[in-house]
Amino acid sequence: MVRRNLSLARQAAQEIFRGIESGKLVRANGALPSEAELSQRFQVSRATIREALSQLEQRGVVTRRHGVGTFASHLPRIDAGLEELESLETLAQRIGLKTRMGEPVIEERAATPAESARLELSAETFVLSVARVIITGRQPIAYLVDVVPTTVLRRQDLDTTFRGSVLDLIIRRGDLPLSHSRTDISIETANRTIARKLTLQTGEPLHKLEAQLYTRDGRVIDYSQSYFVPGYFHFHVIRKIRG
Repeated sequence: MVRRNLSLARQAAQEIFRGIESGKLVRANGALPSEAELSQRFQVSRATIREALSQLEQRGVVTRRHGVGTFASHLPRIDAGLEELESLETLAQRIGLKTRMGEPVIEERAATPAESARLELSAETFVLSVARVIITGRQPIAYLVDVVPTTVLRRQDLDTTFRGSVLDLIIRRGDLPLSHSRTDISIETANRTIARKLTLQTGEPLHKLEAQLYTRDGRVIDYSQSYFVPGYFHFHVIRKIRG
């Protein structure tokens, strides 16, 4: 289990989290094995297990009851099929999960070379950047960044009705014929900035979706990077048999 770039406690927390997700570590009443059992299972000290459980408790993954034990928390989960393009807000509403947007960071600026390449535009094109955290209860569950050419969206377009979804805003306007999104899916570890925003430890794994939104005439009008906290999201793809 040892990986030199992560502390033992963080590695243990990740292994325990995987065991909770798979159900292998959760007993019928929701209880986890004792600290001594987990220590033996993962071959680390009880102090390390105690710190790992503390990290998971801070994330809302487990609940610790003094003198009773540690229990897996029931986390609201968004189950999203990637075949249909929908915003996080729309997905959350579908399952009755209440979300809100943290204070957004909105700026108009020159695009970086990487953003210009993704938007298929010339260098130094001006863009609107919208970065925000999405929260359920008190728990941050996603960090989203959209970069849109200012010819498509300006800062003043984000009025008081904006709740975090640039996609929904563009759809509501109805002046752009949207076609599809090309999305790359990966697992990425949280850097210091993202970890702080999502109240995680640096190096924690996140689901990452990196997408380009296309119009019917082939223009890229939005480049987005979305980071999702594991445990709150389950992504799946339906694949058809060719024939």
